[in-house]
Formats: sequence, structure tokens, C-alpha cells
Amino acid sequence: MSKGPGCGSSVPPEGTPAGATAVGSVYVHAPFCVHRCSYCDFVVHVTEHGDVAAWQEALKGELRAVEREGLFALEDSLQTLYVGGGTPSLLGEHAMEALASVVGRRRLGSSDLEWTAEANPESLTGGLAAAWRRSGLNRLSIGVQTFNDEALRWMGRQHDAQSAERAVDAARAAGFTNMSVDLIFGLPERLERSWRDDLERALALNVPHVSLYGLTVEAGTALARAVRDGNEEAVAIQQHQDEYLLAAEVLGAAGYEHYEVSNFAIPGHRSRHNAVYWDGRPYLGLGNGAHSFAAPVRRWNLRDWPMYSDRARAGYVPEHDRETVGADARKLEKLWLGLRTTEGVQLADLDERQRGLAAAWSEHGWTVASEDALRLNAEGWLLLDEFVVELDDGGCGLTARSTTLDLRR
Repeated sequence: MSKGPGCGSSVPPEGTPAGATAVGSVYVHAPFCVHRCSYCDFVVHVTEHGDVAAWQEALKGELRAVEREGLFALEDSLQTLYVGGGTPSLLGEHAMEALASVVGRRRLGSSDLEWTAEANPESLTGGLAAAWRRSGLNRLSIGVQTFNDEALRWMGRQHDAQSAERAVDAARAAGFTNMSVDLIFGLPERLERSWRDDLERALALNVPHVSLYGLTVEAGTALARAVRDGNEEAVAIQQHQDEYLLAAEVLGAAGYEHYEVSNFAIPGHRSRHNAVYWDGRPYLGLGNGAHSFAAPVRRWNLRDWPMYSDRARAGYVPEHDRETVGADARKLEKLWLGLRTTEGVQLADLDERQRGLAAAWSEHGWTVASEDALRLNAEGWLLLDEFVVELDDGGCGLTARSTTLDLRR
């Protein structure tokens, strides 16, 4: 039975500076994108080609600086490694081998390692998939979003439905069996995208994991400007809710576990890396905009690629800012993150007022029956933001928004 991320030895690796937190899970950001999508406010650097040599050099500099700093120390054998973006596949065939040289090939030898990279269909070729697989990568997350070509053009995506299907076929031919596809729900009705058709076409790909994201209007994006100028309308909340519940129904009927708010998996194929975040375990983030956590400190890197790269290559920790998460805030955050998953939270960890709230939610049909835990169902997850505010009751000054840990920004 494989251990979850961060469940290695409690003894820090040999040579760890005193006080350093040993981490077995690493997130690496690859910011390069050919084009910024209309809804995207992620940390991206728009360019025709990803610069793998510059990326590798910046990551090397950052990791050396982190090791000297002494707040984090990589374990001798990593449990999870996740490469997100941006568009990691824009870096080409040699990207994962370059990353292995940064992290250290010796740390990537465990048979339990989950090594994931995100890829977009237009750059996920057979050659790239084969090269990444040879490098040791064993999981792909593919940004399909929809199979409706008009909707893809509206988003500003660079692929079409057929190329998405070809990308999955190429990955499978290269030996990948552990794959996930991303889908976006809540698109404007005028696009006439069939959400049920998207779900069924995703199921036809026979991939063991599906991640869902509701379209949101983020400040500073092209979509936000279109809504502000009256050229686009924000999608009604009811449509978001209906499509989310339809996904839960369709994917559940096909044998997928709805194991977290946004994630569905065939048994045995849950994302182990994401579980690190949900469980509140320590992790190291490398790359511009990446977040790191070692209780009680959470910090995040400079977002701008040139600024980050210059500082990292000069041998400095490219930190933008940090926060110390207080005990009360950590307790609430633990509850909120726990409620995101099917494991939920133990009733024993709730105070009397919170247990009263849990009982009320149960009466409304928003929870899964359990004697010792509070677990939300799909209907309850739709109300998670409101629930966390009720749980807080002003005690920690947290909101649902502030506790949403977006680790790729």
C-alpha cells in the first residue's frame, strides 16, 4: 500500500539544517503560454516558445537559495511532483529531463512517486509524450476544457476537439495510463455548448480522472472587460449549479468517485499531490508565482517571470511575500479544506456551535449520513463558500475566498 504525499520518514534527511521542514511534495510552475485565454488570471508569460534552458537555470538558482535559507529541505525521495502552468508542454520534449536534473534524479526513484505535468492538446504530441514518459513522468493532466469548437475559440484556446482526442491517444500510445482531463462548466448559453455532450465525450476517452472548473469572471481578464463593457453577460448561478449537479450524476453513474469538490476519479486514481494541500501538509513551490507552506508560514514567489528569473538566477529566494497563519486560522482552514473532500471533518473537532450548524445542514439534505464525521454531498459542496463563513462567525476574519488556496498563481 503506497504512502500518501508527505508520509515519509519523520526524520529529516541527512544534512537538513536545524529547524528546516522536510518536504516530500513539490509544485513547479512553468509560466509559458502562446496566448492568454479570455478567462485566465493565472501566472503566465506569453511567448511563442517556452525557454527550457532559462526555466531550468532559474529553478536551479531558486532551489539552491531555498536550501541555503533552511526553511525547507527536500526529502531524499519525493512522493509527489507536480508541474503546472502556464503550459508546461510548450517547453518541449526535454523539459522533464531538465527538471529531473534540478530536483535530483536520485529523489525521483521511488516506485510510489506520482509525477504529474499539465499539457495542452496542441503541444502534446506523440514525440513529447514519449520523451516525458521516458524521463519518468507517470501522470498527465490535459487541458481539454470543452469539445465544442466554437466555445474553444471563444475562450481563446489553441486547440479543437479533434486535437484533444488525438492528444489523449498520443499519451496512451506513449504508455501513460494515469491521465486526467480538465473540463469547464458554466459557459454562456449563447455558445450552445452541450454540457452533457462534453461529459459523455470525456467518458469516451476512458481516462481515470476528471477535474471540473466553473467559469468565473476574474478581475483584469479579457472576460471581465467584456462583462464590464456590456459585451458579455456573467452566467447565472442557477446554470452553474445545474451543470455541476449534472456532472456529479453522469460521472458518478460511470463509476467515478466524487472525492473532492472539483475532482472525480476511478478508484485508485485520485490525485495524491492535491491531497497534500487538502490535508494541510507541507510542500515546496518552485517557479514564479508558486506557493510554499511549512506551518505556520505560507509564502509565495514573485509573479513576473523576468523579475523572478533574474532574482532566482542571482541566487536569491524569489519571495514576493509571506504570512504567518495563526492557530485559530489554521484550525478553521483545516475544517474548510477537510469539507472539500469525501473524508470531511470529524465531529469531535467541531465546537458546540459548529456541530449545531452541521445538524442543520444535515436536515436540509446537504450532508452524507455519518455518525462521527461531517461530510458534504454535491448539493452541500455548492454551498461550501457560505458554510465556511458560517463556521468562522467572524472569529478569524476569513472568507471562503481567502481560504481558497490557489497554488498555481
